[in-house]
Amino acid sequence: MGDNDAAVNGDKTVRNSMVRRLALTVAVAAAGLPVVATAQAAPDLVAARAMAAALPAPNGSYAVAAAANGPGKVIDVTVHSAAMNRPVTVAVIPAADPEAPAGSLYLINGVDGGTDTPDWREGSNWFTKTDALDFFAAKQANIVMPIGGAGTFYTDWQADDPGTGRNRWLTFLTTELPPIIDSAFHGTGRDAVAGLSMASSAVFRMAQQAPQRFQMVGSFSGCIQTSNPAGQAMVASIVTARRGNPLNMWGPPTDPAWTANDAALNAEKLRGVQVYVSTGNGLPGPLDTLNGPGIQRNPVKLLDQLLIGGVLDGITVVCTALLRDRLAALDIPATFDFRPAGTHSWGYWEQDMHTYWERAAALLVP
Repeated sequence: MGDNDAAVNGDKTVRNSMVRRLALTVAVAAAGLPVVATAQAAPDLVAARAMAAALPAPNGSYAVAAAANGPGKVIDVTVHSAAMNRPVTVAVIPAADPEAPAGSLYLINGVDGGTDTPDWREGSNWFTKTDALDFFAAKQANIVMPIGGAGTFYTDWQADDPGTGRNRWLTFLTTELPPIIDSAFHGTGRDAVAGLSMASSAVFRMAQQAPQRFQMVGSFSGCIQTSNPAGQAMVASIVTARRGNPLNMWGPPTDPAWTANDAALNAEKLRGVQVYVSTGNGLPGPLDTLNGPGIQRNPVKLLDQLLIGGVLDGITVVCTALLRDRLAALDIPATFDFRPAGTHSWGYWEQDMHTYWERAAALLVP
């Protein structure tokens, strides 16, 4: 496709988006709903307002639909990614006053991308496994949770994959999605991002790719080093478990793409970004009991959390210490929270989310 064809297609995308916004505005007015939403607006009205206001991204990605499907204030926004040539669902908790400016906190899910089914409400993610819906309901910030990307490390793959499809997640998360969210939800462009487990390295790459936007990054129970032998083995095992081929991601182990995407090796790019990192150490902690979050007095669940979750955070505590030393050597300020005990589990990540918000609020709330 030539430059002229691309320009024509881009113009068509913009025109189509304008037509959709005009149609929605007319429909809202015809229904007798107020044209200007308020802080008390019903979620369906906020969804209609968001869809009417959403502008395409510079590369032609655009909002396809916005619906208040709940629970609570959650709005599902469907975004067509031009880079991946497919729709992506993004669950959004709008700011307390949806018509006032607000920064956005992007919450990135772990290995399963938030769900193993078409409906994120059936999966394990930030909105189903923590108190995010209630905790952020009255906060003047947009909480943005992309759905999908299982086993992809949320990066741009070198080749399409038979198992995971076309993956350009870093492009989607840094250049396609944010301008759409900003136009739809009055974003300020001053955003933060946090991720757990597999997403920990991804959120650092997002901040390194777009430091002017993602001015604060949070990593919970993750390994940031991905290009050393241990890191490559970890990446390969996760990608393979999700039916992907790691060769399609960053190529063979000798490919320079591995070092180019290693967030620890590229830590210099974090200079000026606020950094918060937390991890347990795998030892049983106060939430690893029969009465702990999500256990429901089920001894099988508890045993899994103690064994599998214990091993995983026993590994991430080592990775986190290496990252601490790396940033210290570069004289890059960062906050590290080494819990005295705790496993790889949602109860601790909920606590991390709360602690992270205490730091992020000053950035996000105008």
